[in-house]
Amino acid sequence: MPLKTLPLADPGSPDLSSPLAFLRWLQRSQRRGQVLATCWSVLEMGCQAALPVPLGLGVQAAVDGDAAGIWRAGGLALALAAVAALGTVLLHRQAVWNWIHAATQVRQLVARQASRLGSGLARRIATGEIVAVGSGDVEKIGWYVELVARVRGAVVVWLAVSGAVLVTEPLLGLAVLLGVPVLAAAVWPLLGPFERRYSEQRALGGKATELAADTVAGLRVLRGIGGEELFLDRYRAASQKVRAAAVRSARVWSLMQAQQILLPGLFVVGVSWYGAHLAASGRIGVGTLVAVYGATAFLAAPLRILGEAAHAWSVARVSAGRAVRVLSLSRTTATAEAGLSGPGRSDLYDPATGLTARAGELTAVVCGDPDFAGALAERLGGHVPLAEGEEPEPSVRLGGTELDAVPLAEARAAVLVHDKEPVLLSGTLAALLDVPSSGRVAPAEALAAARAEDVLDALMDGSPDCGGDAMRAGITERGRSLSGGQRQRLALARSLLADPPVLVLDEPTSAVDAHTESRIAAGLRKNREGRTTVVFATSPLLLDQADRVVLVQDGRAIASGRHRELMHTEPVYRAVVTRDEEPAPVGEGV
Repeated sequence: MPLKTLPLADPGSPDLSSPLAFLRWLQRSQRRGQVLATCWSVLEMGCQAALPVPLGLGVQAAVDGDAAGIWRAGGLALALAAVAALGTVLLHRQAVWNWIHAATQVRQLVARQASRLGSGLARRIATGEIVAVGSGDVEKIGWYVELVARVRGAVVVWLAVSGAVLVTEPLLGLAVLLGVPVLAAAVWPLLGPFERRYSEQRALGGKATELAADTVAGLRVLRGIGGEELFLDRYRAASQKVRAAAVRSARVWSLMQAQQILLPGLFVVGVSWYGAHLAASGRIGVGTLVAVYGATAFLAAPLRILGEAAHAWSVARVSAGRAVRVLSLSRTTATAEAGLSGPGRSDLYDPATGLTARAGELTAVVCGDPDFAGALAERLGGHVPLAEGEEPEPSVRLGGTELDAVPLAEARAAVLVHDKEPVLLSGTLAALLDVPSSGRVAPAEALAAARAEDVLDALMDGSPDCGGDAMRAGITERGRSLSGGQRQRLALARSLLADPPVLVLDEPTSAVDAHTESRIAAGLRKNREGRTTVVFATSPLLLDQADRVVLVQDGRAIASGRHRELMHTEPVYRAVVTRDEEPAPVGEGV
C-alpha cells in the first residue's frame, strides 16, 4: 500500500475558527488514512474479540469428548490469530503514518506562517511559544488525530461484542452494552482539572524555552559581563515551576490511569461472577461461559483506548489552541489583489505617522523610542501580523498603492526590511550571500560598502580548508564565532547585495565603532545612489549622509530637513541625537 510522500507540496488552508475545528480539519485532510486505520483497527480488535469463541468451542468439545471439534476450534483460533497479527501490522503502519502526516502538516503550516510574517511574528508571540508549537505541540496534535481512527474501531467492536453477548445471554449483553460507556464516562470529571493543569504546564514550559533561547543567544555577552550565574538561576527557577506544574498534571493523570485499570477490572469480575452463577445453575454451558468471559475481558482494550483518547483530547485541545493562535495572525486590512508599478520610482508613505520617504533618496528617521522605531520599520515593509481582534492601522503606501493589498511576495520584493538583529545561518559565505538580487550589485561591492574586510579575514582564519577563498569560508550557527559588529556588517552586505527598490535599515551600525561607522555611512550612500533607502538611526555619522532626516515623536512625524539644519532648529531632535535630557517639544508638523 503506497503512502503519500512527505513533506506535503501544500499543507492546505486550515479551519482556524476554534481548536476543535482545527483538529477536525486535520482529520478531514487525511480521509483515506483515517478510513484505512479504522478498517485495520476493526480487523485487529474484531479478531481478538472473536478468539474466545473458538476457545469456548474447544473447551466444550473437550467436555463432550469431540476430538474433531477440538481440531476445528484450534484451526479457527489459529486463523483468527494470524488475521489479528496482520491487522496489527497494517494498523500500526497506517497509524504511524497518520500521526506523522498530521504532525508534519502542522509543522509546515507554522513554518509557512513564520515565512509569511517574517520577524514580525516574534513581536506578537514569544519565541519560546513558537518553538513549543513547532515541537511538543505538533506531537500531541498528531497523537490525537491518529487515535481517532482507533477509537472508531473500538466503538464498532464494542457494539459487535455487545450484540453477540446479547444474543447469547440478554442480561449479560445488556450489562456489556451499557457498562462500557458508563466506565468510559467515569474519567470525564477528571478531564477539566487535568486540562487546566496541563495548560499551565505548557505555558510555563514556553516561558522556560524562551528564557533558554534568549540566554543561549546572548551567552557571549553574558560571559563578558559575568552574568551567566544570574541567568542560570533564573532558568533554574523557571524550570522548577515547570517541574511543579508537571507533577500537578501527573497527579490527575495517575488517577485517570488508575480508573482505567480498576473499573474495567471490577466490571469483568462482576460479569464473570454472574456468568459462573448461570453456568452453575445449568442455564449456560462451560464453553459459553469461557467465551462470554473472554469477550468481556477483551473489552478492557477498547476501554483503554477510550481512556487514552480522553487524555489525548485534553492535551491536543490545549496544543491546538496554541497552534491556532500562531496561525491566526494575519494582516486583515485588504485583499491582496493590487499590483505595484515602478516601486523604485515611488514615494513610500505611512499614513499612521505621516512619514514620507521620497523615491531615490536616502531618508533617515530619528525616533526617541527604539521599540517604536523597530515597529515602524516593520510597518514600512507591509503585511505586519495582527493578533485576532486587534485593530489594524492604515496600510503603508508605495506610490499610492497599499502594500497590504499587494501579494506578499511582490511586497517583499519591493521593500526589504533589514532587522536590527538579523540572523546569520550556518554554512559558507557564498551560501549566505546567495539571495535573490537585481544583479546590479556584486558581492564584492556589497562587502566593500559594508566595510567587511576584517570579517573576511576572520572567516578565512577560522576555515583553514577554504584555500584562501573567503566565499568558501564557513560561518557557524548565527555567526557566533564573529563579534556583534562583524555579524552586523555581513548582514548589511547581504541586504545591499539584494538591491531591493526600497531598503529599510533599522540601526545597521549600532555595534561598530565610530571610524567604521563613518566609512559604512559613506559606502551605503554610494551603493544606494538613486535607490530609495530608509535608515532608522540616531548616529550623527549616518544622519549627516542622509538627503533628508525626519523626526518622529509620539507616533507622528513632526519635523524634517537636513541633519545640520535640524540640530539648530529643533530642540527635540538635538536632544535625541545628542542623548541629552529631552526638552519640551516645540514646532508642529513636517
